[in-house]
Amino acid sequence: MDDEYEKLIRRLNPPRVVIDNESCGNATVIQVDSANKHGILLEVVQVLTDLNLVISKAYISSDGGWFMDVFNVTDREGKKLGDEVTVNAVADFIRKSLGADSGYLPSKRRSVGVAASSEYTSIELTGTDRPGLLSEVSAVLNSLKCNVVNAEVWTHNTRAAAVMHVTDEASGAAITDPERLAKIKELLCNVLKGSNKNRGARTAVSLGATHTERRLHQMMFDDRDYERSNRDGAAAADEKPRPNVTVVNWQDKDYSVVTIRCKDRPKLLFDTVCTLTDMQYVVFHANIGIEGPGAYQEFYIRHVDGSPVNSEAERQRVIQCLEAAIERRVSEDLKLELSTGDRVGLLSDVTRIFRENSLTVTRAEVTTRGGKAVNTFYVRDAGGSAVDSKTIDAVRQAIGLTVLQVKGNPEQLRPQEESPRASSSAACSSPSPLQLRAAQALLDLFANPAVNVHICSLFSPAAAAEGGFSECPEKPITTTALAGRRAAICCPRGLARGPDIERTHPKAS
Repeated sequence: MDDEYEKLIRRLNPPRVVIDNESCGNATVIQVDSANKHGILLEVVQVLTDLNLVISKAYISSDGGWFMDVFNVTDREGKKLGDEVTVNAVADFIRKSLGADSGYLPSKRRSVGVAASSEYTSIELTGTDRPGLLSEVSAVLNSLKCNVVNAEVWTHNTRAAAVMHVTDEASGAAITDPERLAKIKELLCNVLKGSNKNRGARTAVSLGATHTERRLHQMMFDDRDYERSNRDGAAAADEKPRPNVTVVNWQDKDYSVVTIRCKDRPKLLFDTVCTLTDMQYVVFHANIGIEGPGAYQEFYIRHVDGSPVNSEAERQRVIQCLEAAIERRVSEDLKLELSTGDRVGLLSDVTRIFRENSLTVTRAEVTTRGGKAVNTFYVRDAGGSAVDSKTIDAVRQAIGLTVLQVKGNPEQLRPQEESPRASSSAACSSPSPLQLRAAQALLDLFANPAVNVHICSLFSPAAAAEGGFSECPEKPITTTALAGRRAAICCPRGLARGPDIERTHPKAS
């Protein structure tokens, strides 16, 4: 009933969109007026973001039954919208997207889910991040005859979330068989759980369309990625410059005023409004602008029940959640771009090569356009140090020099002569707590003396000795050499995990 009433209100009061390309010299001004409802600001910002428009300034007012917004926008190159045809097309798209019969659907909440559509099956994953996780997930999907046509992966604060669109390898259509979907979910959940006994993966099935970036925000918010921990190297992330977020109450108007100052970037407003909406806050007024290289956002909010932020604990939670919303999309790691003809198993092969060369993926965008794969990966060294230029050269040789291009800042690459692997006498740091835990996990994993595997070098020889580990030969070894003692295994081929281990010893967990 509420949904039908809302549609009736929209039909009686259709959104009004006015685009002015003359009054501002460096931006196109878009004014949107509409009947007010919870989430309307997110709908408008999402539509503008989906049009690849950059919002440089905005004024929002929705104090009452009517919603009035003014946005200054440019394209990705910083230019105003061009000809009249483009302007009219943008205006029509916004009207249709916000109208009563629009296809806008608020994404349902779930942690790990599979939803079928006519073209592909959408798989959603959340779990604890670890080196090689995307490689393991891709290998499982490949073994289940699933072709990944689109995917987006985010990692933040030791958590990982992914939305992947897959098709059947043989037919190229969506996977709809319930038994097969259940098998996919079961095996992927096993991969996500890994050895983490504190925060395992959950499964759910839901039908309906989803907005990928919207879902990723919801999934990471539900997974509490805003909760910071000093474990697993998370403390190192705290050393990075943090967004400046403040929350104060305006007692006279019963508003809470949220102020954000941080580095400007595309989709920033979408990210912050997503989180405020997910936290059930209503934005009554807002002022958005740019100050040099930085962004300034000011929101006047109340909870959906009409109350402002009422406690210090709630205030801190708002700050933490907005910081996470700003950070989780951004990656400062080395950017690699892949462009080649699409084929079944491509993502599995590429991420396996990354893993074998001790690279871990912190963010990924996988798309397929007209039979061509256009993928972007952000990678870092699995040990936490700068990526070795020699490693990147090896990866590009394996994948294809013309297929994989380095797009990041060259300063992010460690010169070959500075690599600790280039000389046995190079100075090495002590193993991190994460590396120590990984080594112990390997001992637990390979307790069966019958297993023969290659294991990657967790430490350099000097670091291994400093951490109380012994060095083993660079060749396949039996786990008899590991049982009952702590060891670091030197091997150039990368960490043998997931499907590689299962093929050697199916009972390994």
